[in-house]
Amino acid sequence: MTFKMFVPRESTALSLGAHDVANAISAYATEHTIDLTLVRNGSRGLFWLEPLVEVETSQGRFAYGPVEESDVAAVMQDIVDNLLNGQAQKHTLALGLTDELSYLKKQTRLTFARAGITDPLSLEDYIAMDGFSGLHKALAYSSQEIVTTVVDSGLRGRGGAAFPTGIKWQTVHDAPSEKKYIVCNADEGDSGTFADKLVMECDPFMLIEGMIIAALAVGADQGYIYLRSEYPVADEILQEAIVIATQAGYLGNDVCGSGKTFNLEVRLGAEAYICGEETSLLESLEGKRGVVRFKPPLPAIEGLFGKPTIVNNVLSLSAIPYILSKGGQAYQQYGANRSRGTLPFQLAGNVKQGGLIELPFGASLQDLLDNFSGGTQSGRPIRAIQVGGPLGAYLPPSKFTLSLDYEEFSKASAVLGHGGIVIFDDTVNMLEQARFSMEFCVDESCGKCTPCRIGSTRGVEVLDRIRDDDDRAANMVLLTDLCDTMINGSLCAMGSMTPIPVTSAYRDFPEDFQLPASQTVSQETNHG
Repeated sequence: MTFKMFVPRESTALSLGAHDVANAISAYATEHTIDLTLVRNGSRGLFWLEPLVEVETSQGRFAYGPVEESDVAAVMQDIVDNLLNGQAQKHTLALGLTDELSYLKKQTRLTFARAGITDPLSLEDYIAMDGFSGLHKALAYSSQEIVTTVVDSGLRGRGGAAFPTGIKWQTVHDAPSEKKYIVCNADEGDSGTFADKLVMECDPFMLIEGMIIAALAVGADQGYIYLRSEYPVADEILQEAIVIATQAGYLGNDVCGSGKTFNLEVRLGAEAYICGEETSLLESLEGKRGVVRFKPPLPAIEGLFGKPTIVNNVLSLSAIPYILSKGGQAYQQYGANRSRGTLPFQLAGNVKQGGLIELPFGASLQDLLDNFSGGTQSGRPIRAIQVGGPLGAYLPPSKFTLSLDYEEFSKASAVLGHGGIVIFDDTVNMLEQARFSMEFCVDESCGKCTPCRIGSTRGVEVLDRIRDDDDRAANMVLLTDLCDTMINGSLCAMGSMTPIPVTSAYRDFPEDFQLPASQTVSQETNHG
């Protein structure tokens, strides 16, 4: 008997025992003389089912999950006795055909089309699923044609700023310099986000391909992936993928025999949230303390080591291979308003079915809640959702029908950011969440500008006085003035966006700011 099974090697699955499950499957196969090929694939992003074990059959892959080491013997027996003999799965962890799982079936996966299907370090797997077809088209284009294709796609930066990617590339393309750089911002620090990590751990060649195409577009010969040090699995996989890509001729001094050079390195950050801001990242990459730079000049004109530099997020660069392979118009057809393409939403917090959901812009939070979330883990009603990381607004249920696109969120004084979505049930106290936002800024501010450095510290103090019912009305006025100063006087988004969650909390959840926190919680409990 010969067959193939898949056990993820992505960090979430590993944290839930995927290595132990894989070892137990191998041991079972040896003991029962089963000729088994065990592939360590990436994750499909259905985290509540991890470790998700799959079996290849003539009908497609069948799934079991979440599988623990103690389940392996019974699962293997079900596979051998039933599944591989054309009988229905009978084990309680059996899920049927993976592709028929509604969580996957309802998605539009362009960027994550290969995630969880392939061995992330198999070049053969990558090429078999359209890998490097975008690069080969790019090699046949002029640099301007590549840039124009990206402009036509309508792609905007997925790191949070949503700046048009094609315009940034055009600026670097037009900048006169013999030396240019491509920098990938992989310092994914927003709470509740993990899409970048999934790309790097599950489909690293896609990111590498995107960076090579960017280099061809602007004439760069060196690239860096600035990776947060908290992602050791991603670091390990990326390092290995770069070696494989170099040995295969996709990286190095003669990219695919074109005579063009592009070398790529991974550099680890030092656990500073501010280095997700592009100029702080460049300072850190140059070996300096990570503090923001004044703009202008823009990094596209004077970036890394003073040279024109593309700084793009992992998801932005990972969208490029599809755009070059299928064409800018093929990508542009998805989306809403001026938000084109798809965004991988990351569902986290108090939720039963957390994971990655790639959809075109234009769906709503309510769509995600109804079709994917499964409700809260606690079983209690949802009171608030924070979208866009720790600097994003807290949204009440009345705003769950907002279209998930940059324009509609901007109108609602909210941010879509990197697509992180954190759910809170009705036990959350929004004054405490507002205080957390200010405290987060105290911890993570680079300290260069006064509104951010001092404003956040004073913000915590003011919120403490409101919580303690110390001259509440006067301190609410002071908090509003303080937020206004931070928005208009901070040097970068860290200080200017910290007031967004604070103001949303007292605007949309005023009841939590009108009574001492202890009384508010007590009242809610009594009413519940």
